[in-house]
Amino acid sequence: MAKPLTKTQLVAALAEEMGTDKKSASAALDAIGAVITREVSAGGAVTLPGVGKFYLRERPERMVRNPATGEQIKKEADKVVKVTVAKALKDAANG
Repeated sequence: MAKPLTKTQLVAALAEEMGTDKKSASAALDAIGAVITREVSAGGAVTLPGVGKFYLRERPERMVRNPATGEQIKKEADKVVKVTVAKALKDAANG
């Protein structure tokens, strides 16, 4: 498996793809992250075409097991961020 891109590498690749400077690319990347965070934390969903859909899912209260002690404990209901990968990305990854 290839090493993941760092933010610096991602910004450089984005700047090259956009034909702009790294400062603009970094600002665009930060703005995308901020929009996704704001919308998903408010209960909405964001779809990045060709990449996937980010959304918030509520999990009900449930019983879980402490792996260290084996004790059963009740876990309160919570929310988790989910990502559904776009078909285009799946197809590209599978060649």
